[in-house]
Amino acid sequence: MGGGMEVNKNRYVEEWNAARENLEHNFRWSRRNLAIFGIFGIAIPILVYKGIVKEFHMQDEDYGRPHKKYM
Repeated sequence: MGGGMEVNKNRYVEEWNAARENLEHNFRWSRRNLAIFGIFGIAIPILVYKGIVKEFHMQDEDYGRPHKKYM
């Protein structure tokens, strides 16, 4: 039914797929990787958490409730 429909492989896509499949074998820690991990893995989640808690505390103050403890 679909015979004779050969697929042309794109060399760049195949290289990207191979690099992605072997990422854990080729990864090296560097200052740049550590900085990226620190920003996106630690700093941003903490800032988001603090912002959410601050918003809840502001709502508690508006309605005259005591602050709740989160964590």
